[in-house]
Amino acid sequence: MTDRRNEADVTVRRLPWPAGANRPLVSPLQPSVVYVAADPDALDAQYGGGVRGYAYAREGHPNADALAAMIDALEGTAGGIVTGAGMAAVGLVMLGLLEAGDHVVGGDQLYGRSLAMLGQELPRLGIATSLASPSDAAAVEAALRPETRLVLVEVVSNPTLRVADLAGIAALARARGILLAVDNTFTTPRGLRPFEHGADLVIHSVTKLLAGHSDATLGYVAARDPAVAARLRTAAATWGLTPAPFDCWLAERGLLSFPLRHERASANAAALADHLAGLPEILRVVYPGRADHPDRELAARLLGGRAGNMLAFEIAGGRAAANRLVHAAPALAFAPTLGDISTTLSHPATSSHRAMTPAARAAVGVSEGFFRVSVGVEDIGALAQAFTAAVAAAAGQGG
Repeated sequence: MTDRRNEADVTVRRLPWPAGANRPLVSPLQPSVVYVAADPDALDAQYGGGVRGYAYAREGHPNADALAAMIDALEGTAGGIVTGAGMAAVGLVMLGLLEAGDHVVGGDQLYGRSLAMLGQELPRLGIATSLASPSDAAAVEAALRPETRLVLVEVVSNPTLRVADLAGIAALARARGILLAVDNTFTTPRGLRPFEHGADLVIHSVTKLLAGHSDATLGYVAARDPAVAARLRTAAATWGLTPAPFDCWLAERGLLSFPLRHERASANAAALADHLAGLPEILRVVYPGRADHPDRELAARLLGGRAGNMLAFEIAGGRAAANRLVHAAPALAFAPTLGDISTTLSHPATSSHRAMTPAARAAVGVSEGFFRVSVGVEDIGALAQAFTAAVAAAAGQGG
């Protein structure tokens, strides 16, 4: 015989969220995919812009908006959009603003996946692309066409740390009615705010130094023109580029310590760059704060003393020496990322720029002995000691 005692007692249903007189100190994590509206009129008013609210998380959710507002404040703007990855932010600009027949000019020193997007994906969609040195406004001007709609540059390029002539490129773009998109991932708003230098769009891989703990994959894009921002927001929802609430929540937590981490990591980077430059085994050190940087005048004008936490160096000996260096540095995480709280070492030839031919890599200065370093907040003495031992091992010295 079936026991049917009071089945209502075991019915489970969602109840309204508990209200209270106080608010939480930490932003709540709100993973709900859907939001309940009062009635069709209320939902219609929301979609019509009459009231603020949420309906479906792909179109936006509170954790993404809270994080976007924090980055907006750093960049001196409003209405920024958080995406599921840094490359999703780059892709959103392309998908949301371009169409077949348009032309894009990109910096020839861009991150490898950005180069792949320009060289492979956009032409597949009927969008032509060209590359030019971002440090030379005349080179960018020579690459422009009547159908050019967008220029994409990084303030400081990944991984070669070349510095863009933002003033010159912004003047070109403004004179010809072309949008200028600036990837500010390496520099961060602590180093430079691109909107103050003529950018129309600002892009970040939030995954990196802004979030800072290698546990959240996110991007961000903001537009100077509200109409452009509205187009991007619609495209983000249509293409499904919305981020996960949990990643936004983690990044918000990380962003609270960003100014302190940036200051310490940048100071470490400047000291480490000078230390590496003094090692006889090092062929070259690239750091925007050094007087021997190839774009030192641009760097001084744009960045002043805010050269950031990224540096690069090159050793002789090819792949074998690169392997020896990594094996001799167990305290330095060998990982294709940057902006973590600890120092990470990256080998662009086998990670970010592996899709390029050796000749193409050589043209932008990426050899088998070229390493990118994202400097963290560790003790600078310990970092210098670790790199000294690793470089010596790469050269075949020591035990």
